[in-house]
Amino acid sequence: MESLGAPGAGLAIALENLFPPLPSEVILPLSGFTASRGEMDLLDVLVCTTLGSVIGALALYWVGALLGRERTLAIAAKLPLVKTSDIEKTEAWFQRHGRKTVFFGRMIPIFRSLISIPAGVERMPVLTFTLLTTAGSLIWNTIFVMAGYWMGEQWELVESYVGIGTNVVIGLVVLAIVVFVGVRLTERRKGRHANRP
Repeated sequence: MESLGAPGAGLAIALENLFPPLPSEVILPLSGFTASRGEMDLLDVLVCTTLGSVIGALALYWVGALLGRERTLAIAAKLPLVKTSDIEKTEAWFQRHGRKTVFFGRMIPIFRSLISIPAGVERMPVLTFTLLTTAGSLIWNTIFVMAGYWMGEQWELVESYVGIGTNVVIGLVVLAIVVFVGVRLTERRKGRHANRP
């Protein structure tokens, strides 16, 4: 952190969008701690990490835009247990709640990265996406950078507490997948019984 400075922290956050295993929950508090020791400027850290968030999010947005609706539907049609209607329902939901999803999604572990792709698929206006991503990222980054700044040598505690929240999110995602698979398998079984003479 000392050798790369604020631009290095921004680069790490940009990469975190593309490779979620790189945890912003560690990078941001450590940046704040380094700034508290006078080895980085606090404002530079906030600007660079937010810029990194936006650059990483835009990269995934364009992946979604290049993928497009037709390719997404074609991929979904080949996935087991997934129906085209699932994608259509997701599209309808995103059209109603897309702005809130992009803004608040920047503050939810895992979804922080993933939310950019459906925004691109749905071709949310780039300016709107960029503004919402900037606002959400600035709030998230500021909270964690300042936590590291104020906590000093104990900055690692931030990651510990957020790790609990991240595990809860992962648990809910796994539960949702299990329920989804269970429902689809039950529907398939009922369909087979109904088709028997």
